[in-house]
Amino acid sequence: MAKGETEKLYDLIVIGGGGAGLSAALFGVLRGARVLLLESTEYVGGTTAFSGGTIWIPNTLHAAAVGAQDSVEQAEIFLHNALGNYASGDAIRAFLTAGPRAVEVLDRETDVKLRPHPLHPDYLSELPGATMKGRALEPIPFDGRLLGDNLDLVRPPIPEFTILGGLMVDRVDIGHLLSMKKSWASLRYSASLVARYARDRLGHKRGVRLTMGNALIGRLLHSFLKRGGTVWTQARVDQLIEEKGKIAGVSLTRNGKRENIRAAQGVILASGGFNRNPTLRKELVPDVEIHTPGAPGHKGAAIELALGVGARIGDRNMENVFWAPVSIRKRSDGSTAVFPHFVFDRAKPGTLIVNKAGRRFFNESTSYHLTGKAMIEANRTDPCIPAYLIADHQAIKTYGLGMVRPGGSGMSFLIKDGYLLKGETLVELAQRLGIDATQLQKTVETFNGHAAAGLDPDFGRGTTAYERNLGDPKNGPNPTMRPLQNGPFYAVKLYPGDIGASAGLVTDAHARVLGKSGPIGGLYAVGNDQNSIMAGTYPAPGITLGPAIAFAFIAVEDALAA
Repeated sequence: MAKGETEKLYDLIVIGGGGAGLSAALFGVLRGARVLLLESTEYVGGTTAFSGGTIWIPNTLHAAAVGAQDSVEQAEIFLHNALGNYASGDAIRAFLTAGPRAVEVLDRETDVKLRPHPLHPDYLSELPGATMKGRALEPIPFDGRLLGDNLDLVRPPIPEFTILGGLMVDRVDIGHLLSMKKSWASLRYSASLVARYARDRLGHKRGVRLTMGNALIGRLLHSFLKRGGTVWTQARVDQLIEEKGKIAGVSLTRNGKRENIRAAQGVILASGGFNRNPTLRKELVPDVEIHTPGAPGHKGAAIELALGVGARIGDRNMENVFWAPVSIRKRSDGSTAVFPHFVFDRAKPGTLIVNKAGRRFFNESTSYHLTGKAMIEANRTDPCIPAYLIADHQAIKTYGLGMVRPGGSGMSFLIKDGYLLKGETLVELAQRLGIDATQLQKTVETFNGHAAAGLDPDFGRGTTAYERNLGDPKNGPNPTMRPLQNGPFYAVKLYPGDIGASAGLVTDAHARVLGKSGPIGGLYAVGNDQNSIMAGTYPAPGITLGPAIAFAFIAVEDALAA
């Protein structure tokens, strides 16, 4: 050990403080282990803190709450149908077996409380084994005041996902906010929500009622800290320490000081994947303009350290990242807002998406992953990046459009700064977008004729249960389609965005990182550092966080059994 270096001993060291890393750290302290959680940025939470916090784990104790009929066998059938030749039977079975156990441990022994929704279908709902409810779980809102000063450790949500300058809302809240002019109960709920936020801001610099991904991170962090776990932020791991053929610790820099930290039982990599690593991006992601709404710490540093000790990155994925269409704008502080278009606008009545030629080129109601993939594949033959998400006046007022809230809040400002394009007619909108006006009119005319009958013979929009769930149930005969009728007309530009890594370190079913001749002793990978068992498919909501939590549980069990 060099002069000026210090050395400490823990049972487990977890690198990365997102949903996967915090889950592994929490499972470790629940087993009585001494756990050190290392995070390279000033916040814990990673991209999980930005996300909806949905966790896809079939056959949990929560499924019964919504009357779901499920089993390991049914979920296995679904995944094998979704993944085809990309499926790894051992890893899938490990996930489906450990996932429900992990959720039960969280529910019974921690403050991590989850709930299902009465209707939350698998994205590939047409496949055998799919379900309409019970597999997707979300965190119950959390009172961040319970964290005390440690609330400052939680990465704030994307500002564009909040209202009133920082009020976090989930799907239950949004339902009430949209109905408060129609329902006294929703009005009371919404007024209480806003009043609490106003009170909270009197004593805090941010909203303290945490929802979605922020709620999951808050609950994990609270549970970890109150059981004696240790968190170091702004800690850069420089080296994995090898001794006697296994990983025995890490060397890191923190507060300008180099430290060697020993891990008696194992090191778990959970640093969020390669998405912001220029070298790995160039190698693993197609050469198109891509924007990521992910957290800034996902630089692939832990993956590079593992590669240095003989690990390898998976090369059998359908896609190496998970996609979503995003729109972008410059904020007043000079930063770039990257807004993922998940569920609120693409499949709503009165909208469609066209390419540079003014033509539709895919089914707008498909999943966000398949939307991003469709943009990239279509762009190989016709200019489809950016694509243009178009809405008529009724649609934008009813559902919003990207950063425009339902009701039209913020429209004037977003038009002024160029994010939202407006035309009194389709011809005027086409001119503002720089696309073929005649073809756009023909596209809308054709679409309107089909929409009136509720059919989409060109691309099959709104034909699956999942797609219909994204629409408006009050709109018929197809909840995703209505003719675009009355102007003004509006549009935002869409680009492919990567919301997480699918390619990662190759592991076995115990989450042990594999080298050329087998597991690298003492080294585990979970979350986006682990090559996804979904292999670049996106069959259901929460398929990153669900396996992340399940394999965090598996990794800890294996490490502490050694």
